[in-house]
Amino acid sequence: MQSKNIGILENEKELVMQALSDTQCFAAIYDHYYPRIYNYIRLRVNCNTVEDLVSQVFEKALSKLEQYSPQKGEFSIWLFTIAVNTVRDHLRAQKRCVFELTATIEEMAEAHEPDIEERVLRNETDMKLLDALKRLSIREQNIIALKFWWNLTNRRIAQMMALDDNNVAVILFRALKRLRKILTDKHRA
Repeated sequence: MQSKNIGILENEKELVMQALSDTQCFAAIYDHYYPRIYNYIRLRVNCNTVEDLVSQVFEKALSKLEQYSPQKGEFSIWLFTIAVNTVRDHLRAQKRCVFELTATIEEMAEAHEPDIEERVLRNETDMKLLDALKRLSIREQNIIALKFWWNLTNRRIAQMMALDDNNVAVILFRALKRLRKILTDKHRA
């Protein structure tokens, strides 16, 4: 999986301020952040509900836009916090908090069109990784997703999750160590 840079939208502050009085200005914000929000949610819930939850995130963001304060942090952090809370609420409503990676290997393979042998090997490797990730705690899974799929710094992760920078680093280190052990033990079996 390729990680994507969370890049700040050029003239974002101005767009946010304009969107307060003209919702059409929110379209540029939506277009910029939609792929990132979509991918984050897709990694956590059943594929049938991804579009609905993404819509909820942007509806909440637009309806609560006046509550956003640039002095408290970047817009991307505020928006991502809404996404995290939306997913958490959805999973609670489902009475389960399971990290479900629903991106299929076929989707990824079609994009790169590797030969069949390479697809089979990648599928097997990805399935092992997904199974291993599911054995980590929700917090560990979220930190790994933020670090490697969203390409965020430990400081940004700490801000989003109300943790200390060092705490994020320790959790990440331990989670990766556990992940490595899980994968190594599976490889030996």
